[in-house]
Amino acid sequence: MGSRGSVIPFFKSIADKGVLPITDERMTRFMITLEQGVDLVWHAFDDMVGGEIYVKKIPSMNILDIARAAAPAAKHEIVGIRPGEKLHEQMIGEEDAPHTYEYSDYYKILPAINNWSEDPARINGGVKVTPGFTYSSDNNPDWMSKEQLSTWIKDNANKVGRI
Repeated sequence: MGSRGSVIPFFKSIADKGVLPITDERMTRFMITLEQGVDLVWHAFDDMVGGEIYVKKIPSMNILDIARAAAPAAKHEIVGIRPGEKLHEQMIGEEDAPHTYEYSDYYKILPAINNWSEDPARINGGVKVTPGFTYSSDNNPDWMSKEQLSTWIKDNANKVGRI
């Protein structure tokens, strides 16, 4: 949220035009702050044995709610999905489920080689996800409200404005 690749600074930068381009009203995105990402990296440094992939549990939002939080007065124009753009973000695919473990605030995908995904030292208290599990922005149980994002934008206006 607020990084160069985030839609929030883009919406803020064109809000004065009165119209925001929306690719598809069904679109969803994961919402993560820079601080959350850094915290996960530091945790991974402490926890990792080697080859693991760490995925932070973070909330999702619908693109229309992101637009309403970033520029409440702007209208929305549906412009269609661009080539290569996805309707929903996916962080863990079904093919990774057999090697994925859940923890309180993240998932860990263990390497499939050498039976490392069955090693208790690597699992370290995690709970194996169900077969067929996916972690996608549209099937996420945790959702950020427009009001929560509006508060974050106000609290971080200096970050969002300069990116």
